[in-house]
Amino acid sequence: MVLMAIDHVRVYAAVPAGGQSPGVFFTRWITHFVAPAFIFLAGTSAYLHGRKLGDRAALSRYLVSRGALLILLELTVIRVAWTFNLDFRHYLLAGVIWLIGWCMILMAAAVHLPTRAIGVIGVAIMALHNVINFFPEPDDPGPLLRVLYYGGAIGPLLILYVIVPWIGVMMAGYAFGLVMEWPPERRRRFALRLGIALTIAFVVLRAVGVYGDPRPWTSDMPALMFLATTKYPASLLFLLMTLGPMFIVLSFAESWRGKLAGVLETFGRVPFFYYLLHIPVIHLAACIVSLIREGRVNPWLFGNFPVDPPPVPDGYRWSLWLLYLVFALCVAALYVPCRRYARLRAERRSAWLSYL
Repeated sequence: MVLMAIDHVRVYAAVPAGGQSPGVFFTRWITHFVAPAFIFLAGTSAYLHGRKLGDRAALSRYLVSRGALLILLELTVIRVAWTFNLDFRHYLLAGVIWLIGWCMILMAAAVHLPTRAIGVIGVAIMALHNVINFFPEPDDPGPLLRVLYYGGAIGPLLILYVIVPWIGVMMAGYAFGLVMEWPPERRRRFALRLGIALTIAFVVLRAVGVYGDPRPWTSDMPALMFLATTKYPASLLFLLMTLGPMFIVLSFAESWRGKLAGVLETFGRVPFFYYLLHIPVIHLAACIVSLIREGRVNPWLFGNFPVDPPPVPDGYRWSLWLLYLVFALCVAALYVPCRRYARLRAERRSAWLSYL
């Protein structure tokens, strides 16, 4: 949740998404861990919620309704928060919340399968989808294939996050719910070993360069390009590179204690509430920075972010130190409302609160 804010401040700072500078490259690269963890653990959360409901039919109804709500919010509230404009006719974004919504709707059907079968299907989707790279991409994939895999524009709608392979990530996360029911020590040991195995698999497959990512890594800066895997659509190597370390961190996270762990846990208890708040907070902060630096709010900040903004004005780009300062201030500002909302959810067992 915290790392995500770095990339979204970067958008309004006009810092490019990667580059030959290590500082710029890793500012973007570190945030690659967000979407895989978010979607995988959304699947795990669905499994645990289903156990609480005790009824797969009830879980299906919940996933359909929540998925539909996420899609609606992505195309309305979140879109306005990104852009601060109402030009819906020319720009809509199918981002990560859109994706999670559709994956939840698909999971509503999948949850009626045996849990281990869901996991096997999910892993197969992640492992095998790059076979498509051996075939030429169609000149015009059409709306359905754009939504499923190729991405791109369907009228004003820009498909950034496609269904495949992310539905596989959510399905694997759902099956991981079985692991979360194990005794803590066994669970931590399994997560550590799995994380190490996936990370080693990434290094080996990336070095061999035969399968898993169409992007070559040999260049003038091979150490950086080795890590520059394909996110849209997410390649197998991108998923190995991000999910492997996620499992390693997960194996240690349960034993973390102290104030910092408490802050992170607070954000983790209300992830979607945090998501809804953090974009307008960051966007407003960018407007304040622009007002301080330029004596006005630059009209560029009302463009179609994050995918289709206008060209960056001359002299606008922030330094990295300013980017990280604004990031830290925004995360700090989000802590109090997230803590209060987490307390509200804990005290009031209202059904509608479970949707946020």
